[in-house]
Amino acid sequence: MRTSPNRLVGTIFGAVYVLVGVLGFAVTGGVGLVATQGGLLLGIFEVNPLHNIAHLLIGAALLIAGLSTATAAKAANTTVGAVYLLLGIVGFFIASTAANILALNTADHFLHLASAIVLLGVGLAADKVTGTRRTAAV
Repeated sequence: MRTSPNRLVGTIFGAVYVLVGVLGFAVTGGVGLVATQGGLLLGIFEVNPLHNIAHLLIGAALLIAGLSTATAAKAANTTVGAVYLLLGIVGFFIASTAANILALNTADHFLHLASAIVLLGVGLAADKVTGTRRTAAV
């Protein structure tokens, strides 16, 4: 794993997001599944049960890919990074609307953008394939 930045980042981010998903349920008792306002995780990040489930699923995907192969980790990091980039941007526009089914707040938007930068940066820049060996069929 230490030879692949994508595997390392995927594994670390995956473990953190799974932990965040589990801890989120401690602050969302009595909060509706898609409530536009939720409990505060670490006193800063607003979450509801759907947000917690999303963290668990994304964390599991990153963790599994990170523990798998560099190619899988690169694909997962790039995909999740792109989704977080989109979510970070869109989040600013939906935060005060009924479309905010993940109970996102400003701290969430900036965290999603920071995660996107790291995941996309590693996913797009690291573990480059320099060439493939092709053999001709005779």
